Amino acid sequence: MIVGAFLTQNTAWTNVEKGMRNLRAEDLLTVDSMRSVEVDRLERLVRPAGYFRQKSARLKGFVAFLDARHGGSPERMFSQPTQKLRAELLALNGVGPETADSILLYAGNHPVFVVDAYTRRILHRHGIVSSETEYEIIRELWETALRPLAGDTGGDFPAEAASFRCDHPASVLSAAPRSELAQCFNEMHALIVHVGKYNCRKKKPLCETCPLACFLPSKGPKSLDQPL
Repeated sequence: MIVGAFLTQNTAWTNVEKGMRNLRAEDLLTVDSMRSVEVDRLERLVRPAGYFRQKSARLKGFVAFLDARHGGSPERMFSQPTQKLRAELLALNGVGPETADSILLYAGNHPVFVVDAYTRRILHRHGIVSSETEYEIIRELWETALRPLAGDTGGDFPAEAASFRCDHPASVLSAAPRSELAQCFNEMHALIVHVGKYNCRKKKPLCETCPLACFLPSKGPKSLDQPL
């Protein structure tokens, strides 16, 4: 999941999957293997995800950070308080808010909401935010709105409920119990991605069949002629 968060920067997930398959086929999705793999080999394997030199350097940089700050242990890293760890991740070269929050939520089960292009596009077209609204404002908007729905009880969401169909076994981290709030953020982001991919598309949005159509401004989204 951490590797995927880096590879998905500035590219489509279909391209990321190719790079992930390459790494998985050569057993390079562990901290030890990512630490020891030669850079030119890593670049060759992640090339389908684009910006392969840059992303390889960032993956190596992350492992160096993990070793220096957390003894090479993702579990130890994710045991840190959310805001402290988020600040550490944002200080790394090439890690912006979306990458940091993806790592925190999907790999570490920390309760932070991920704001991606789909999220911004949907909110913009519904007149809720402008194209210039800052990431942190959108993240806080979602977290404030969703927290009461999750109850924020601090209880764990069952590990078996976090499983999903895929072509490889779920990792220990991905199958671990989640707090109710982390699960709520996880599920809401998945729903947003589904709507953004199949309805609120960048070009030629399918508003007529969108489950959010009833929430559109009465005169229609002003940005349809200028898709984000």
